[in-house]
Amino acid sequence: MKKHFYKASLFLLVGSLSLSSCVVSKKKYEDLMARKNALELDKSDLEQQKSSLEKEKAQLEQERAELEKQKAEYQASLQQALKEGKTLGENLNMSKSQIDKLNADLKAREQRLAELQRILDEKDKAVNALRSKVSNALLGFNDKDLTVNIRNGKVYVSLAEQLLFNSGSTKVDPKGVDALKKLAAVLKEQNDVNVVVEGHTDDVPIARGTVGMQDNWDLSVLRATEITRILTQAGVQPDRVTPSGRSLYVPLDNAKTKEARQKNRRTEIILTPKLDELFQILESA
Repeated sequence: MKKHFYKASLFLLVGSLSLSSCVVSKKKYEDLMARKNALELDKSDLEQQKSSLEKEKAQLEQERAELEKQKAEYQASLQQALKEGKTLGENLNMSKSQIDKLNADLKAREQRLAELQRILDEKDKAVNALRSKVSNALLGFNDKDLTVNIRNGKVYVSLAEQLLFNSGSTKVDPKGVDALKKLAAVLKEQNDVNVVVEGHTDDVPIARGTVGMQDNWDLSVLRATEITRILTQAGVQPDRVTPSGRSLYVPLDNAKTKEARQKNRRTEIILTPKLDELFQILESA
């Protein structure tokens, strides 16, 4: 009985210490959440632009079909009137004017649709070419440590913690520095690509008393900043790189297992081709 009581007391003590290590001031929490929300907006901006463009494309196609239908109806009316030998007079001139206007509108919409499709195709081509260049530059690394994928029109380079950092550390290991320098060699030649460095942790709080850090927010941000520093020192323009920390709040696996937590401890480098031409067309709409 005493043994069970001792175990229960020990669990309560450990739980209370864990909770206390996670407590942050209200102001700190609000500041971090504000940063998180700003980064979320920045990340989803291009996804929303693409979604808006796809919707506009569908609407243009629908309107084009409607114009074609109206045009066919006017032409059918004209043909029927001619067959019946009616004098069209002003009605004929009006119908011809309407058909000319429909033709002009249809042509303009088709040109706009073709231009939007061209830009979308170029954007997809650029993303695939970028993924290929990055993958080729990082061929020598283990797939468990480093992956390159395309998601939502962006290239994601995901680097596992074991490739970059020791547990709780913000100093990048030599093998990680090597990977980042190879990536930088590709990026410094791609001036039309923006770079976001996202640090991610698992749900285990950092050790109490860790120098320079209060919580996992600090750990994720400092790691992202250190990686950004390596990329820019290797030649990537600083104004193209944005470091950010996501702490434990964007896990790949929500399980509480060792394997899931290892998967969640990662850094994602998100590469996004600039779409200035596309934005100009959308703004002029």
